[in-house]
Amino acid sequence: MVAERTMPASVSSQARTSAQPGARPALLATPEGAAIRCAVCAHRCLVRPGRKGICHVRENAGGELVTLAYDRAVAANADPIEKKPLFHVFPGSVAFSVAAQGCNMHCLHCQNFTISQGPRDGRPVPAFDLTPRQIVSAARRVRASSIAYTYTEPTIFIEWVLETAALARSEGLANVLVTNGYQTPEALDLFAPVIDAANVDLKSYDDAFYRRICGARLAPILETLVGMKERGIWVEVTTLLIPGLNDDPDQIAALARWVAANLGPETPWHVSRFFPNYQLEDLPPTPVATIACAVEIGRSEGLRHVYAGNVGGFDDDTHCAACGAVLIRRVGYDAEPAPALVGGACRRCGHVLEGVGLAGFGARRAAVRAASRPEVRP
Repeated sequence: MVAERTMPASVSSQARTSAQPGARPALLATPEGAAIRCAVCAHRCLVRPGRKGICHVRENAGGELVTLAYDRAVAANADPIEKKPLFHVFPGSVAFSVAAQGCNMHCLHCQNFTISQGPRDGRPVPAFDLTPRQIVSAARRVRASSIAYTYTEPTIFIEWVLETAALARSEGLANVLVTNGYQTPEALDLFAPVIDAANVDLKSYDDAFYRRICGARLAPILETLVGMKERGIWVEVTTLLIPGLNDDPDQIAALARWVAANLGPETPWHVSRFFPNYQLEDLPPTPVATIACAVEIGRSEGLRHVYAGNVGGFDDDTHCAACGAVLIRRVGYDAEPAPALVGGACRRCGHVLEGVGLAGFGARRAAVRAASRPEVRP
């Protein structure tokens, strides 16, 4: 989702901007002569002295791989978790969302290009100091259930994510990634102990699309999706359909079929509408009919939870995968438990709704609403 750059009140007095933040030692770095092999993302860049990797935030500085994105936020916001989009993770809750600059892909249609592609395009990205402790404190202040690492690609600021996530978990907060899925298995092994859920962009089921439009490959993303499931990370998938590029019905069907077969039929799939942006401003928005067709294709390929994104007028309620009863009702980003959802399962047939934090949905939602009501004094 599009990031809005805001600073939590607790850190605004300490904010400063800088195009060159302080460097910190980077993880998953292996020397190869004077160069260093970075094993955080699937590019596995060989970073030569004085140079940066494809992400432009991991640099070989004097024979040591350093990250330039630690403690340097370019966005920090309290979002509905449905905005990530994550529909089966603490529904109706707040996700405190943070990002650092840069990305390991260069998607021509990037909606957050000002912060993700700034380093690549040679544009400075205003940033401000935000420590893991400050992030957790801000999340607790807005009564968030989770911290989301989002807007740009969290894999390339993995050091910041891991320290924040460990602290968040120790204080009862969940952690979620919104990611392009271009991680290595080594990075997944580090994420797995502290990450509860992820929304992964599966942008296409065509490797040529990934190479031409995103500067990446398809196979590592498929490996990441399976790897996340194997490591116990809850996965939801998003596919943005772009007219003429990845909206062929046969390709959509192949993608949905792969998700159902490899991640499970109850994996939520968010099919989103494209709007012209960045270097694809000459394309039209995705026709609503294309989204409707993709939703039906997903269901026909066996997916039980298919949702339409960036477009109104669709049924985005969550239905029981077994009997079809409505379990969660949604209007925009607002989610309400339906009477049929009891303890995370369907009252009608007993089928358990798959996801994270579903059992306490009703009580949590009531508490959030009570906390948001103005105090009435006699």
